[in-house]
Amino acid sequence: MNSIEATIRSTKTKGELNTLRKKGEVPGIIYGGKNENQKVSVPTKIVKNLIEKENFLSNVLNLKIDGKDQNVIPREIKYDIITDEPIHVDFLRIVEGTKIILEIPVKFINNEKSPGLKRGGVLNIVRRKVELKCPTENIPTELVIDLDGVDIGDSFKISSIKLPENVTPTIQGRDFVIATLAAPTIIKEPEKPAEETAEGAEGAEGATAEGAEGDAKTAAEGDKKDSDKKDGDKKEPEKKEAPKEKK
Repeated sequence: MNSIEATIRSTKTKGELNTLRKKGEVPGIIYGGKNENQKVSVPTKIVKNLIEKENFLSNVLNLKIDGKDQNVIPREIKYDIITDEPIHVDFLRIVEGTKIILEIPVKFINNEKSPGLKRGGVLNIVRRKVELKCPTENIPTELVIDLDGVDIGDSFKISSIKLPENVTPTIQGRDFVIATLAAPTIIKEPEKPAEETAEGAEGAEGATAEGAEGDAKTAAEGDKKDSDKKDGDKKEPEKKEAPKEKK
């Protein structure tokens, strides 16, 4: 359980709240139970570190206020729309004997010991958090699923998780699935049919043969023309007959 030093605040205006934030404090309020609501402030740095944890909104915190301990659960965080810095936190006071509904994160362990994952299986997580109804004095920080020995085709339902005493899921009447280990999905490009490949090859060969034949024919015609031209050049000029003498 994390402990935070909290300070009682008496701020009333927006200006006083902004001044408090500039000093590195986040305004907050504690509510719930028979006691009156209590205005407090907590260090911004500590709040930001806790927010980074996945189970912050379901984790019990111990606030130390004027030397007294008060167990609370963070219920809501407000952020600045520009800087995204936390500007207000609501804490629910823990009162024994009461129950609260929380979303508890699911944690998977021993991934390296799963034969299904080793063979390329895929862990499909259906629910990363499970909504539970818990006694305030017995709130689980996480739900653990052990993957040791788990193979392809196995699934995990809520019944396979051992819940703490008096902790129950809010979904009743069915054993809902939390995760499954599925077979790997491999996508292969379809192979071309053999006939299509053969036709393509024949077409290519035919085109090559026709091209070669055409080239040969063109070359032959060119040679013939050259030959005829040379033969014409070799012909002797025609002899003209001499004019006959008049008697």
